[in-house]
Amino acid sequence: MANLDELLPTAKEIRKQSALKEAEKADQEMRHLAEAEAEKQALIDELSKPSGLSEEEKIKRASTIIQRAVRNGLHEIQVYRFPNILCTDRGRAINQMENGWEKTLTGIPQEIYQLWKDYLQPRGYKIAYQIIDFPGGIPGDIGVTLSW
Repeated sequence: MANLDELLPTAKEIRKQSALKEAEKADQEMRHLAEAEAEKQALIDELSKPSGLSEEEKIKRASTIIQRAVRNGLHEIQVYRFPNILCTDRGRAINQMENGWEKTLTGIPQEIYQLWKDYLQPRGYKIAYQIIDFPGGIPGDIGVTLSW
């Protein structure tokens, strides 16, 4: 018969191996969470900066989105979705429909609002910014809907 210690480790050794495996899994999960958080922060940083597009490019993009929606028989379309952190108050004024809510916008969401104000509103388009999800019961992402 082969060596019993090689065939059947003690319960203490098995618990130690199991604990090491659990620690490895936890460490790997923490690395994945940290990577995901870093990616999310990089995206938020990117969205909080100006897009760098010219007014003409912005208008062309808006026109393309509108024309595609019209071809599909729509009267409105969600044109953008962004995390509430891109509002100076995390979306509170939007959620409460307060006057001046647009002053809380930053980055690309603010650019979209300004494009609408300058070019689309005078042509009869409407825009709505609203909280579109409530994770854990608190305001989450904000959707931008354009209608005609």
